[in-house]
Amino acid sequence: DSNVKILRHKNNVSIGSEVILKEGARICAAQQDAVIEIGEWTTIGFHTFIFASQTISIGKNCLIAPFCYIVDANHQVGSCKIIRKQSLLVSAVKIGDDVWLGANVTVLPGVTIGDGAVVGAGSVVNKNIPRNAIAAGVPAKVLRYRS
Repeated sequence: DSNVKILRHKNNVSIGSEVILKEGARICAAQQDAVIEIGEWTTIGFHTFIFASQTISIGKNCLIAPFCYIVDANHQVGSCKIIRKQSLLVSAVKIGDDVWLGANVTVLPGVTIGDGAVVGAGSVVNKNIPRNAIAAGVPAKVLRYRS
């Protein structure tokens, strides 16, 4: 679609065949050694932001709905100096194959979402979600498993 941007270290972004990047999507390898991988047949929804300082891996056949935010780094928040000058806490994100993230899902650093998992709209994922789990909430919790 139009208005899709691959930012900063573009050579560090790998996009598989038949991937759909919808309008307003932003994919950013923010550091020189950051890597983003998106598997084949995955759809990245409208205005979804993917920002990697280390590694974000998204499997194949995934559905990432509009307005999702996937990030592998957070600022430290000590009171010793202003936040923007503090180091980043970085931890890789892995999203398996056949995962569906509903609209407005936020995936935080260090999370692995297992193959076949579904995350409900508006959820904040701060812990791993097992294979075939259906999770939702702030923070996201497993509600049941796909049958």
